[in-house]
Amino acid sequence: MGRELDPHACGRGARTKGMAELMRDAGELVVVAGFASLQGPRADNQDFGGVHLGSALERARHGVVAAIADGVSGGRAGRAAAELAVHSLVEGFYQMPDTLGAARAMQAPLVAYNRWLHAQGKGATMANSATTLTAMALRGRRAHLVHVGDSRAWRFADGRLACLTTDHTRPEPDLRHVLIRALGIEPELRLDHATIELAARDRLLLTTDGVHGVLSPARIAAILAREESVEATARELVEAAIDAGGGDNASAVVVDIVRLPEPDHDGILAGLSGLPAVAPPGVGESIDGFAIERVLSEGRYAVLRVARDGEDGNRVVLKFPRPGALSDRAIRLAFAREMLIAQRVSSPFVLAAHPVRPERQTALYGVMPLLAGETMAARIAARVPTLKMGIEQAIRLTRAVAALHRLEVIHRDIKPDNVMLTEDGGLKLIDLGVARLPRVEDFLGDEIPGTPGFMAPEQFEGNAGDALTEQFALGVTLFVWFTGKMPFGEQEAFQRPRFGVPPRLASHRPDMPSWLDEAIRTAIQPDPAARFGDVIELLRALEGGGPLRVTQRRAVPLMQRNPLAFWQVTSALLAIALIAALLLRH
Repeated sequence: MGRELDPHACGRGARTKGMAELMRDAGELVVVAGFASLQGPRADNQDFGGVHLGSALERARHGVVAAIADGVSGGRAGRAAAELAVHSLVEGFYQMPDTLGAARAMQAPLVAYNRWLHAQGKGATMANSATTLTAMALRGRRAHLVHVGDSRAWRFADGRLACLTTDHTRPEPDLRHVLIRALGIEPELRLDHATIELAARDRLLLTTDGVHGVLSPARIAAILAREESVEATARELVEAAIDAGGGDNASAVVVDIVRLPEPDHDGILAGLSGLPAVAPPGVGESIDGFAIERVLSEGRYAVLRVARDGEDGNRVVLKFPRPGALSDRAIRLAFAREMLIAQRVSSPFVLAAHPVRPERQTALYGVMPLLAGETMAARIAARVPTLKMGIEQAIRLTRAVAALHRLEVIHRDIKPDNVMLTEDGGLKLIDLGVARLPRVEDFLGDEIPGTPGFMAPEQFEGNAGDALTEQFALGVTLFVWFTGKMPFGEQEAFQRPRFGVPPRLASHRPDMPSWLDEAIRTAIQPDPAARFGDVIELLRALEGGGPLRVTQRRAVPLMQRNPLAFWQVTSALLAIALIAALLLRH
């Protein structure tokens, strides 16, 4: 065939072959792959497998393909059937349009190959030839699986091994070696499909029955858990199978997920575009296997339900858009943002959402872990914290905001209602649906989010939210956290507050240290230039507990402060220049 598979399956009489290759291009899926195969006591080796990493363009458009096949020993050309199956899959997969989707791009060439093999099986050269096939296409942050026969796909993650396939064999104990589905057995191919979400440090494994028919899942998991190189792991699996008395060929493909590409906002948004916004289900109802147990809250933009996940039994929170609160476009933007940030941000102080398998989700909602605790607003209503506990939580919240800012993400609705204090003493910043992302289309002007009383003065002049407005909201939240009072008074929705000199926290709380009082008051200065340079400076002040040093910031360009004004000025200058050029010409 035109493409090469590395590694090739072992040749006749060869003991093992293997390879490892690392894709290091920034922003790409990074994997390491290894292969090993042993002939065992059989007269020849009818297994074939490998991984096609492809060119950078192929990886970006289509992904990486790993496959393993086991030719049926009763046929005259089992090895040829297995090898041609893998090559046909790889050749066909990369010739399909990348818009077709990984599952269909794998199925199409296999359907054609199955018909050819079934017809050839009626002749003398390849009489009764057939083969199993289990393959994965790794694209973006997912693995797409196709399977027929009794080869297997596995996933080893967090110390647990899960089999991803079901053997297509006779159910009787003494006939489990008899295939009822495989390539070439039937004129019409019946493939199993599955999609899994990948995580860094996952180990994916493909095996023929010469491995899993001899080694128990516990033994396979123990070998994978050693975290040796992919070649060494694959070799150890097949050698252990042969040494345990296996009477068949033994082959294994091991793929380590080293790094995943950054989630793509447009891709996530496209995935949500086909999901309908539905009325939040009531208590006792179910949706996609989530059984609703109780109402958690009904806020301005979203409705939260506590549910039991029917797949793993865990209790989770389902977040549904509140009907009529925002336009359909704004709702989908919000959910896409929340999913994207949840997958990108790595902080123990930011609540991460759980992705739902595309084939499972039928409506627009998000899934989050259920936190045991109360909101910061509820705690304040009961009592203000001690200074020691208050400072500890203030530091955690500031670290959460700093983690977002490192990715140029602006939360835009920091307030005590969006901070959870957990029963174990921890803290989680929640509700990322209205966050502002770098270089991503934003909400329309009349839908810019925020809560009066926590919005900085410049936001009432059209600022859609930046690191300095975020610092202001954080400062107001900390002011309320320590005192139970709003620094500039209570505000009604759509009411523009009157901003003056920030009051001293000590006027509400005499035990407030001067350094802490000054730190919070610096963060809520009406003039952005008088605030800290960034939240890291505020964090240092909270952690240091000493005198403050507010650094002088360089001027923020007009393009960043007010993009509309920037383009208005630019357009005016261009118009003047054009008129001047025309006058000079004539």
